[in-house]
Amino acid sequence: MVALDTAWPADSIEFCPHESASEIFVCGTYQLEQPLADSDAQVHTTSDDSKVGFESTTRKQSQVRRGKCLVMQVTGDRGVSQIQEISLPAVLDQKWCHTSQTASPILGIADSEGNVTLHEWHKEERQLKAFQSVSCAPSDVLCLSLDWSTRRHPTNNYGSLVVSLSNGSLCVLNPDSSGNLTIVNQWHAHDYEPWIAAWNYWDTSIVYSGGDDLAMKGWDVRQNFSQPIFTNKRFNAGVTTIQSHPHIEYLMAVGRQVYALLSALQLLIYDNSVCLFDTRKPLVPLVQGDVGGGAWRVKWHPSPSRKEDLLVASMHDGFKVAKAHHGEGVTWEIVKRFDDHKSLAYGADWSFAPPGIGGETLIASCSFYDHTLHLWSG
Repeated sequence: MVALDTAWPADSIEFCPHESASEIFVCGTYQLEQPLADSDAQVHTTSDDSKVGFESTTRKQSQVRRGKCLVMQVTGDRGVSQIQEISLPAVLDQKWCHTSQTASPILGIADSEGNVTLHEWHKEERQLKAFQSVSCAPSDVLCLSLDWSTRRHPTNNYGSLVVSLSNGSLCVLNPDSSGNLTIVNQWHAHDYEPWIAAWNYWDTSIVYSGGDDLAMKGWDVRQNFSQPIFTNKRFNAGVTTIQSHPHIEYLMAVGRQVYALLSALQLLIYDNSVCLFDTRKPLVPLVQGDVGGGAWRVKWHPSPSRKEDLLVASMHDGFKVAKAHHGEGVTWEIVKRFDDHKSLAYGADWSFAPPGIGGETLIASCSFYDHTLHLWSG
């Protein structure tokens, strides 16, 4: 097992899906800074693991959120080396666009000042280069998540991008005639932070979103956005992660977490399950699987041969690989867990490279307050 100190709290991991760069992955970090009373700057990171999620998304005047995109390379012995560091506002989410093999890999980064920046991977120079920044909201609004529409059908261009914003809005960006991404739709979607927005990879006119208002919603981007096509309010926790299955039509995974504040003391209330839904019946789950500590991210395995396997970042209970047996019914079991992280389990992803010895896939994971990245297999 490989461990690496990311210096700042780490919250997202994304492996490059492009065949020419499958050894490359990125790790995003989030550091909250605020000045002392005498105006001397200090770095603020709490070691209190009872905190849930990021600091409040309501910006305080004295706070500055800083971040970095750490570009990593997996070495031949499944070690890791950092090959680039990109300074940004705090990184909330990152996603590689699934492009064709003749196109360059493209990374989108959502940051804490309302921006999405696009970076192109240059294989010869072994680095990412920024080529566009899109302001999705004022600088006091955070971009919380993003997702590309091209997962199942890689193209020579970017496809569409959906972004969730801390003011409760979602926005959709499409490439214009010159190839630049521009906002084509923006609407108010949730009463509290929408932690996640995700495409239906099988029908890219449909977007799903979930937030702290305990609701998951579906949206048809061909219609007006006065109301969603469905609203599921049967959650007792904030919806934090959604992913459409890239290999099984109509299946998606949804995770959640919540906390409440009572009598000036933080009372943590968790929903420890990940729900699997048939997208044609999005109000009642096919199955609920216990993951032990609230789910921040879920990732289906990229290979069709392991389409039952789901990677889960379980926040207060480490990282897990679950198997969702999908037949006449759906059953759920945890088949592997990784508990070497000592803090909030936030970012995780499968490698798109061929499996190693024993048929296991390389996994990268990161945790927040102990600012640690691990490589392991599952």
